[in-house]
Amino acid sequence: MASGPAQQARETLGGRLRDIRLEAGLNGRALARLAGWHHTKVSKLEHGTRPPSREDIRTWCLLCGAEDQASELLAAARTIDAMYSEWRRQMRAGMKHFQGGYVPLYERTRLFRVYETTVFPGLLTTTAYSSAILRFHVEFFGLDSGLDDAVAVRMDRQRTLYQAGKRFLFLIEEQVLMTRVGDEAVMTEQLGRLLELMTLPAVSLGVIPATGQRSSFTQGSFWIFDDSRVQIETVSAGLDISQPGEVALYMHAFEWLSRSASYGKDARALIRRALAELPDS
Repeated sequence: MASGPAQQARETLGGRLRDIRLEAGLNGRALARLAGWHHTKVSKLEHGTRPPSREDIRTWCLLCGAEDQASELLAAARTIDAMYSEWRRQMRAGMKHFQGGYVPLYERTRLFRVYETTVFPGLLTTTAYSSAILRFHVEFFGLDSGLDDAVAVRMDRQRTLYQAGKRFLFLIEEQVLMTRVGDEAVMTEQLGRLLELMTLPAVSLGVIPATGQRSSFTQGSFWIFDDSRVQIETVSAGLDISQPGEVALYMHAFEWLSRSASYGKDARALIRRALAELPDS
């Protein structure tokens, strides 16, 4: 079963089905009887524990007198099906291929909104930091290496930062500054790189202090590409969200998270404090 945002989207779809049933004045058993289903099927569909088939959605809307909503619900179901893709299958095509697959999306995106909880976004990393991150994936998933080529492709994506007409809004938790990736030299270089990139006119960086007052809470990192697509990374999969209502929810979350962040000199002070706490920095 899909997890995280994919499961949440399935539960949202189930909630819409439940609303349609209630508006039709039917209880679950009555709808199941009319459809010729086992009486538990309605509950499973409404709670998102069972994905609805295309025929389930059409039957539901027909029996509830909501045929005008069928096309929208079918589109939502297709989006959920497409959200969940296995990383291991994609990565086994090659780390270089996997990293390069993001290039077209980066090229056409004008506004990036990026929220990270643990590690630095790839667009802001040094070669050494990227190498350490990708080495973890190679070892964790048992992949054929191709590490150097993959790092080169990942670093080449950073030219996006200097392309005209693009805007980058980064939000990172303070924990990102302290999560040790590589050795002290890697972290020192990485934190210094962050201070450099903050001076770019197209880049806005906010750091959410660990002990500050928060305006919002989320369960994980996410990237928003323009106003049309959200990507989320989990241990086993990459989730791709394009349903307008779901994208809007992440945009709203990003706006609320930004209220908790420190910017400018206050953000630089947090970065310099993290630098000072490194041994031999």
